[in-house]
Amino acid sequence: MVLDFTKMNGAGNDFVLIDNRKRKIKLSREQVVRLCDRHRGVGADGLLLLVPSVTGQADWAWEFYNSDGSTGEMCGNGARCFARFVQKLTSLRRDFTFETEAGIITASFQGERVTASLTQPQDLVLNQRVKFSVGLQTIHSINTGVPHVVLFVLDANQAMVRQLGPEIRRHPNFGPKGTNVNFVQRLGPSHIRVRTYERGVEGETLACGTGVTASALIAARLDGFSSPVKVQVQGGEELEVSFKEENGQFTEVRLSGPAQFVFEGRIEI
Repeated sequence: MVLDFTKMNGAGNDFVLIDNRKRKIKLSREQVVRLCDRHRGVGADGLLLLVPSVTGQADWAWEFYNSDGSTGEMCGNGARCFARFVQKLTSLRRDFTFETEAGIITASFQGERVTASLTQPQDLVLNQRVKFSVGLQTIHSINTGVPHVVLFVLDANQAMVRQLGPEIRRHPNFGPKGTNVNFVQRLGPSHIRVRTYERGVEGETLACGTGVTASALIAARLDGFSSPVKVQVQGGEELEVSFKEENGQFTEVRLSGPAQFVFEGRIEI
């Protein structure tokens, strides 16, 4: 089978995007892994298929796969790339919606910059004391479409992403599916830096949109940060998380940042 694809990145978090509006493409887990392989395929943190809306409640839908072939409920950077991909294919110039496993996302555009309205966060838990190999750590957790743990550090450059990330990701407290792990440095008022160990990629990525969102919301709750919160990611770009708080709940959560086309190609799988 020969596939036409588009390679994109959102703040360094990269994706393979494929038009499957006719639903003629069926990919196995092994094929997804090969496409995302950086030596034998295109190379990406994840793969996105554009498909028609399943429920009829949105304009479009996606099928999202992590680079290990597992399915993912939501991806903030992927959502922005997906939105520009759809805009290019359909020539849409208005806001539109698309379905994910986490819920319906709305995309809006400001040039190459895209804002994605995320689903309402759930399961916020603050100040958990959990024992890891390095000793007791204070961690915080929230689900921003997918589950995330947030651990504050003094210096993100020194964060034990490779050592502690896999351990927290697979900790029994977050079973059976595990969690994503964010190492967060406070840079100033409403300004943080985030490094993320991503479940499904099983390593650090240059950016994680839902992780950036989780980190910003938890920092806002703990430190009183006002909206929007600016977030520096490992790839060097800056994302922005805006939100409202009503009756102790976060609402109208939005993630803004770049979504860039890298190249188009054709590959046989």
